Amino acid sequence: MTYLLITTGLAALLAVLLVLVLRRQRALRRRIYLMSEAIRCGDYTFRLSEKGMLPGQRDIVRTLNAINQRVGEAISRSEVKSWERLMRTLTHEIMNATAPISSISQAMMKRADVRGTSLEEGVQAIHSAAQHLGTLVANYRHLTLSQRPHMRRVEVMALMAQMKALYPNMQWQIQGQAELAVYTDPELLRQVVVNIVKNAAEAQAQQIGIEVVSPSSTTDAARLHIFVSNDGTPIAPESQSALFVPFFTTKAAGSGIGLSLSRQIMVQLGGDITLAATPRSPYITTFQINLPLGQA
Repeated sequence: MTYLLITTGLAALLAVLLVLVLRRQRALRRRIYLMSEAIRCGDYTFRLSEKGMLPGQRDIVRTLNAINQRVGEAISRSEVKSWERLMRTLTHEIMNATAPISSISQAMMKRADVRGTSLEEGVQAIHSAAQHLGTLVANYRHLTLSQRPHMRRVEVMALMAQMKALYPNMQWQIQGQAELAVYTDPELLRQVVVNIVKNAAEAQAQQIGIEVVSPSSTTDAARLHIFVSNDGTPIAPESQSALFVPFFTTKAAGSGIGLSLSRQIMVQLGGDITLAATPRSPYITTFQINLPLGQA
């Protein structure tokens, strides 16, 4: 009788364990499917939850999260290099085309048969447009060529706290561990965050949230994550995929340089910047900055 009870108990225990393992396997398959769908949709900020996974399954989930992040960063680097090559060619051609237009139109405005006539206004418009385009391209070339990182140890929370002085009229919420540090260029990192906040201000944001997530609480121990959020006007879905394209802008007076330059900077710093598919609560828009720890 005792032997039968023990055998029955062991069989029941094995059955329970088998059911648990099968459930965890199904859950893992569902999560892998979600990851594949996120990659198919180009969402490289997506992360799988480790909750409820067995130790070996947690390792699989962490690996998938790390691979997804690495793929996203590799694609960003490739895109940046492609845009850099294209923009070098385009800016060169634009400068060559606008220089004679600006020169000829300026000379035309000095002619006696143009001054004071109906032609003067049109020639002036051509000259102004050529100068504006030339200045825009020249500024873009200057910015992209001058961004060379000077790496050193940076205390991230202290750097983020400095941002509040730039936009004192906004409500700021900054979260993270005070001792967090990375090996990076503080001026370039500051410029990236300022570009994001400037866009938020232009989108009528009143609140800015910055959350610095330590590597120990992420699935990728080699990366530190900075989430910069705001409550401004949402970015239209049809514009989201083009946010980091040079000269793309949804604003009437915008140049479309800020975010594309920010991505170039992050690639130089060995990291990446993306628009998070899911904003951090309670905000409307979130940008995610990923930074390697380096020698910090």
